[in-house]
Amino acid sequence: MPNPKYAAYEAAKPYFDLVRGALGNLVDGEHFFDIVSDDVRYEVLYDVPGWPRLIRGRADLMAQFLGYVDNIELQSADKLITHKMDDGRVVIVEYEVHGTILVTGVKYNNRFCSIIKIEDRKIAHWRDYMDSLAAWNALTAPG
Repeated sequence: MPNPKYAAYEAAKPYFDLVRGALGNLVDGEHFFDIVSDDVRYEVLYDVPGWPRLIRGRADLMAQFLGYVDNIELQSADKLITHKMDDGRVVIVEYEVHGTILVTGVKYNNRFCSIIKIEDRKIAHWRDYMDSLAAWNALTAPG
């Protein structure tokens, strides 16, 4: 049964499920936010209006994702490739997400590569790369 405290994030469920599945038994917790440490550093190496390049802490990450799900609804996340290194303390995931920009109805498809550092069975650091042009095109396309 889904945890009701995460109901507001339903629009990002495909992403959360993909990440949770990719990390498997390397982390503890059911939902994406359960497997993130309280003092996580979530770093994105691209510029998207309204999204900071560095988010510190689980509470701030959850607040940022509320803005994300207010603007984008994901229908799926797929094409997962997982690379585990350093006895599972570092995991690189490559994947795609597919969704809709809510204000315009424009389809959103993007590719990502994320480097995840795990400490004490939680995500301690996340470094994200994406196809910035795909995001720009989806966010600026007329509806």
